[in-house]
Parts: sequence; C-alpha cells; structure tokens
Amino acid sequence: MSRKKKLLLFSDLLGMVVLIFIDQYTKRLAVIHLKDQAAWNIINGVLELNYLENTGAAFGMLQNQKVFFIFVVVVILGVIAYVLFKTPDGRKYTILHVLLGLIAAGAIGNMIDRIRYDYVVDFIYFVWINFPIFNVADIYISVSAVVLVFLLLFYYKEKDLNFISFKQEHYREIK
Repeated sequence: MSRKKKLLLFSDLLGMVVLIFIDQYTKRLAVIHLKDQAAWNIINGVLELNYLENTGAAFGMLQNQKVFFIFVVVVILGVIAYVLFKTPDGRKYTILHVLLGLIAAGAIGNMIDRIRYDYVVDFIYFVWINFPIFNVADIYISVSAVVLVFLLLFYYKEKDLNFISFKQEHYREIK
C-alpha cells in the first residue's frame, strides 16, 4: 500500500472519529437539556428540538431489534472498509471517501447509542412537514446516501467502479 493511500485512509479514520464525537456530543447535549422537558422552539412552526428515545430504525420501524441493527451496522461497516481500501487514491474518488466516511460515522454513532442505552437519542424535529424526529448521525447517513446514489447514477461510469468488482481471478485465489 502506498504512502498516499495510507494517509488517505488515516484521514478517513480521523474524519470519522471527529464526526462521531460531534454526533455523540450533540446527543449528550440533548439528554442534558431536552430530556423530560418541553420541546425547544427554534423557528416557530418549522423547527424544534424535541427529545425522543428511538428503539426502532428510520421512521420508528423495527422496534426493539438491537441485535439485528448491530449486525446490519457491522456488515455495512465491513463493506465500507472494503470499498475504502480498494478505492483508488485519485482525486475523482475523494468525494467517495468523504461520503463513505460520513455513512460509517453515522452508523457508528447510532450503534454506540444502541449498545449503551438500547435506543438512539433523537432530537431534531421539522414541525412544518411533520418529519420524524432525527439526530446528527441520521443527517450524515441520509444526506450522504442521497449524494452517493446521485454520483453512482450520474457521475461515476461503470469503468470507474471496476476496482470493486470480483473478477474470475479473485475466485481462483480464494480457492
């Protein structure tokens, strides 16, 4: 592995640590200032901070499935690690590193909550569209996933992503 690739992967890891810290810090602030309190109105009728302990996934689905969520996160993190290690270190792939780092940080941030508390701390609520209450880690995951899908559909060509595919010689090496 080249020195440049090692530096890029270290940057990915450092970025994830910083993002996880920000997520956990905001959740801690929510626990301290919002738990058992009335919602804080930020923009009347639009945005408020409202404490919620979410035992489910997005939009409250799959309530109380802690082991399942942890398993899914571990698989997702494995896939992300594989792709990050395989991704070429050219400028064209910088955004891919950033997006995958954001998704990983968000997944880890919510997994930390599930392991510590058996629920995820949510606190951001868009009142005007009655959107489900969410947190900073959810923002990392959602925004990055949308941008990633856009890039995969309209920016990267199939040949740009050949580094991910398993070619026949990979299978021979495994046997």
